[in-house]
Amino acid sequence: MATAAPSSFLSSAARRIPPIQCLLTFEALARLRSVTQTADELCVTPSAVSHRVKQLEQILGVQLFGRADFSLTTEGSAYLAHVREGLGALQRFPGAASAPGRRRLKLAVTPTFARAILIPRLRQFTEAYPEIDLALQVSIPLLDVVAEDADLMVRFGAGHYADVEHAEIARDVVTPLASPAFVREHGPFDRPEDLEGVPLLRSPLEPWRTWFAATGLDWAEPSEGSQFNDIGLMCDGAAAGMGVALVRLKLGAPWLENGTLVRLFATDTASPHAHYLCWRTGTMDRWECAAFAEWLRKTMA
Repeated sequence: MATAAPSSFLSSAARRIPPIQCLLTFEALARLRSVTQTADELCVTPSAVSHRVKQLEQILGVQLFGRADFSLTTEGSAYLAHVREGLGALQRFPGAASAPGRRRLKLAVTPTFARAILIPRLRQFTEAYPEIDLALQVSIPLLDVVAEDADLMVRFGAGHYADVEHAEIARDVVTPLASPAFVREHGPFDRPEDLEGVPLLRSPLEPWRTWFAATGLDWAEPSEGSQFNDIGLMCDGAAAGMGVALVRLKLGAPWLENGTLVRLFATDTASPHAHYLCWRTGTMDRWECAAFAEWLRKTMA
């Protein structure tokens, strides 16, 4: 009985591993997006390509390709990252140097999102994918000032991006925040109407009219006062006593946690904007990009 256990384990494991020809076909079709080109690369017939993909989907119990252009489903994109990682491991022969297996991923990200949300979680990704080297660079929210060679981009806005493919990764609520000293000097703030005559910090990223409407105030968008194109800078300004800032709670969390900003009211409302992960067509064919996108989706859920 003792000597049979390893054989039994291997037989059980083999039943859970899809045939290698199915995995190779899936990877090639996801990369080439053409049955004919995939068949030529693998030296098989187009019908064999279709059969292998169908067989893999039946084994996994999920649909890997969503449309006729062979774009991947969410499950397909996630599985492609695992397949490429596995195939890459099989290509590394015993005694071979591991350095060629490293991948570099360039990420352009908005500054406050990076500091408040991404960086505190990023160690989870680097530990899960030690072979991926990340290169982070700053992009300006809404203005879309992004380096041309960025692989993935985090943008903030309404999500109408015709130049790139994109997926929403974070939506939030907004509420007025101010420093404790500012509240003592200008408060108390018992009702939204108490903001009348108080300096309101402005940003094109978060229009005040959204919160005004939610609280029943028929006020126009402020046209005077200090203005910021970065939420982190606006939070710093509010913490310094410059005025009241309308801030997304997730981005304002560091200032709320250290006590430099406090909420003025219990009322909050959904921001009209959200954070989106954006990429150019074909980027997700690289397994490191697909792996990061899937990790970010899960960590932001």
